[in-house]
Amino acid sequence: MSDRIVAGVGFRRGTGADEIAALITCALGTIGAARTDLAAIATAADRAAEPSIRQAASEFGLSPCPVEPRALEACDPNIVTRSARIERLRGVGSLAEAAALAAAGPGSHLALPRIASGGATCALAVLHPIARHT
Repeated sequence: MSDRIVAGVGFRRGTGADEIAALITCALGTIGAARTDLAAIATAADRAAEPSIRQAASEFGLSPCPVEPRALEACDPNIVTRSARIERLRGVGSLAEAAALAAAGPGSHLALPRIASGGATCALAVLHPIARHT
């Protein structure tokens, strides 16, 4: 796959790494992507050092990409699912969607809106490479 895929993850404290990794794998499978297509796993900056997200990311050969609150909020207009709880806590409708979009960068779009397990959410964003003219 030539597109860069970024998984955005939100999770409750106490959620295990296995649950987070399984949700990311499920999300990738939903869009027909392989584990090797995953370029980054993004989450809120204040959660990126949590053992569960660090361990889950390591299962994909990655480290969590921390996203600052201002960057999350800047992506809110492009979020398609909304959680009143997350909106109150984070100022965005979906932490997973905002983190994925922010980490994928300008020009990115959601490849998969938020999906959820018992303790985590995951969304996928894609940034298409810019064609080079020679």
